Amino acid sequence: MAAVAFLGSGPSTGQSFSFDPLKDLESAIPSGVPNESRILQARLQVKEMANDALASLYETSPWTRRSIEKAAGYAVFSTFGLKLLFAGGTTGKGVVFNNRTGRNTFMKMLQVQGGLGFGVNQNRLIFVFANESALRNFIQQGWEFGGQGNLSAIAQGKGGSYGGAALVSPGVYLYQITESGLAATLTVSGTKFFKDTELN
Repeated sequence: MAAVAFLGSGPSTGQSFSFDPLKDLESAIPSGVPNESRILQARLQVKEMANDALASLYETSPWTRRSIEKAAGYAVFSTFGLKLLFAGGTTGKGVVFNNRTGRNTFMKMLQVQGGLGFGVNQNRLIFVFANESALRNFIQQGWEFGGQGNLSAIAQGKGGSYGGAALVSPGVYLYQITESGLAATLTVSGTKFFKDTELN
């Protein structure tokens, strides 16, 4: 299993997936529009990406809905189409949803090592936080996958409502959606997640 650490700071193959719900802001928003409007539009499009990813997950793996709705919160990240939002070298953007408070926290995903498998493909990641502590640590401290390796998903029927997810840390589960559906093996090495200071 890939090493996991908190940062000190800061199959339905016939299913059709939409992997580019985020439109090119440079085309959609004229250059004269104030920065505040751009930020609001970017927030909206990240949320649209999250909703699209959840819809895809629920359609191909309907049992996952229960785990997400009953969890303390969840986070959705995309590695595709997001470079158009803001410059800065990130490989993706996402948003964390707190199911108890309804608060949204926008995040960035950064490749810190070579060999990031899902960064090259059109994939999405959905974290599920089973408890408040795991959710709070992810938001406040950030998250990093170190080393090289893959995570194996829990087989459906053995993990209850978390079947199809990989257990990455106590109380933290991760689903990976690919073009063909839910991934059985997740490649997550060399990546960190942290708050997006531009969108929060």
